[in-house]
Amino acid sequence: MTRRPARTMEKTFESEINARATALRPATIYWYQRSSGLFLDYLSTSHPQVTKLCQLRRDPHILGWLRHLYERQPRLANRTRTGLIIAVRRLLNDLAAGGPGAPPDDLFSRGDCPPHDKYLPRPLSPEDDEKLMEQLRRQKTMRAYTLRLLRGTGMRIGECLNLAVDSLREVGPGYWAIRVPLGKLHTERWVPVDRETCDVFHCLQSLRNPPAREASQPFSQHLLLQKNGKPPSYRSIKVALAKIAQRAGCSICPTPHQLRHTYATSMLRAGASLPVLKELLGHRGIEMTLRYVQVSQVDLQREYRKAVEKMKETNTIPSLPSTDAEALAPTLQHLLDELLHRMEMLRRHFDNEEATRTLRRIAYRLYKIKEELKSLHSPAK
Repeated sequence: MTRRPARTMEKTFESEINARATALRPATIYWYQRSSGLFLDYLSTSHPQVTKLCQLRRDPHILGWLRHLYERQPRLANRTRTGLIIAVRRLLNDLAAGGPGAPPDDLFSRGDCPPHDKYLPRPLSPEDDEKLMEQLRRQKTMRAYTLRLLRGTGMRIGECLNLAVDSLREVGPGYWAIRVPLGKLHTERWVPVDRETCDVFHCLQSLRNPPAREASQPFSQHLLLQKNGKPPSYRSIKVALAKIAQRAGCSICPTPHQLRHTYATSMLRAGASLPVLKELLGHRGIEMTLRYVQVSQVDLQREYRKAVEKMKETNTIPSLPSTDAEALAPTLQHLLDELLHRMEMLRRHFDNEEATRTLRRIAYRLYKIKEELKSLHSPAK
């Protein structure tokens, strides 16, 4: 049985974590508790003589713990190790300013965290994607429609399970979008959908099984409801996808999250830009979006041939027409007159004094340029 160090160290960590509970989410507090627990377990096993925080040293205590995390079996992902190190480092850094009995403030260094894991995108191949969608269209069950909705929107499975029954909205004539609720990054967004995805959503509305007394049920407004009045679990969706993929003859056993990777890759191949794709997926940065898309050799060959064809169509580099200053100056002067006139018309539509002053300042600069252009074609005195 593993024995923790002196109770005072455990109480110190508990007190520091509880102080953060008022401002942090429960999941974050749980991560602090887990990280500190693993650190204390290591100290009790490898350095039982350490009973106070002030006894901690970088070598051997912190370096030994870092080595222990690296050698742990089953192996921890770099991302998990980084999270554990950062959590313990923050706790010890805050405790270092606690006065007598506090730990030293030089226990960690910048290079302690491992490099980020680089995951390759995992989209389905076009052949497997076509087989899977064909098999899904044949089935008229709630889970089959749910998988089609995931493939057609690129949502996370958690976001899909929390969709409201009225999430589908018409945002314009013939344009529809699904309001995705607060998800992994605690942000919500609108995802455009096509006619097929709209039909899938309506089918899910018709298949939902609301409880007898909806008002008293916490899940009464969810789109996906089973006979017990609760949404389906992630495991049931995953198992259904595996069975359908096997029945369709896919070469791999996909997961629901791979449908999100497949959606991102297909949108990129269809011409969607990365900023647009970032908004569709609900990412905070382009870096995360790049992890979701896959550019295959076929894509490179297609884009290369398009570029070669464009170069063949334009054999020469375009150049500006050659003309003398005397012929060009009157043309530029005429354009400036037209621009000054339009700016004056625009200024009259503004009620904001600051905007009016800005337009007047720009107009004055253009007027000075126009006056200097007159000297280019005026006769020398």
